[in-house]
Amino acid sequence: SIVMQAIGSVMTYGMNLILEAFGTAQTVFGIYFKLQSFIFMPVFGMNNGLIPIVAYNFGAGYRERIVKVMKSSMAAAVVIMLAGLITAELIPEQLLLLFNASEQMLTIGVFALRVLSLCYIFAGVSIVASGLFQGLGKSVYSLVLSVIRQLVILIPAAYLLSLTGRLEAVWFSFPLAEIASLLVTLLYLKKTMRNLDEMIAHRT
Repeated sequence: SIVMQAIGSVMTYGMNLILEAFGTAQTVFGIYFKLQSFIFMPVFGMNNGLIPIVAYNFGAGYRERIVKVMKSSMAAAVVIMLAGLITAELIPEQLLLLFNASEQMLTIGVFALRVLSLCYIFAGVSIVASGLFQGLGKSVYSLVLSVIRQLVILIPAAYLLSLTGRLEAVWFSFPLAEIASLLVTLLYLKKTMRNLDEMIAHRT
C-alpha cells in the first residue's frame, strides 16, 4: 500500500514537470484531480470493503461468493464511472467554473476534461480487480497494475506526446495508460479465475 501511494505521488510530480512547458496546463491538471476524487473515492471505498469480503470467502472456500461479489462490485464501479464520464462530457465548463477558472483555463480545460474522463470507462474494472487480487493474496498483481497505469505507460507516453508541442495530444496519454492497464488486468483476471479452485484447495 505504501509503494502504491508513492507511485501516485511520483506520477503527479512527473506529469507536472511535463506540463510545465504548457503554462496553465498544470492548474487544469490539478483541477482534474480534484474533480476525479469525487468519482474515484466511492469506487476506492467500495474496493476497500471488497478486499476483506473476498479474503474471508477465499479462506472459507466459497468460490461462488467470490465470483458474485466480484461481478456486483465491477458492475457498481462501471455505473459510478459512467456517471462521472457523462457529467464530464456534458458540463465540463460548469465543473471548471467551480474553481473560478479563467478564460484561458476554460479554453484548455474543457477539452482536457473530456479526454481525461475517457479513463473512467476502463478504470472501474481495473480498480475492482486490484481489490480482488489483494483479497486473494495476489497483491503483486495489484502493484504491477498500479505501476503500469501511473508510470510505465503514462509518463513515457505523456513525454513523447509533449514533443509534438500540442497540449491536446498529452492528455491522450491517460486513456492510453488505462487501456494498457485494462488489458493486463483482464489477463491477470483470466489467469486468477482459471486457477481459483486450485488456489482454494491449496490455501493455508
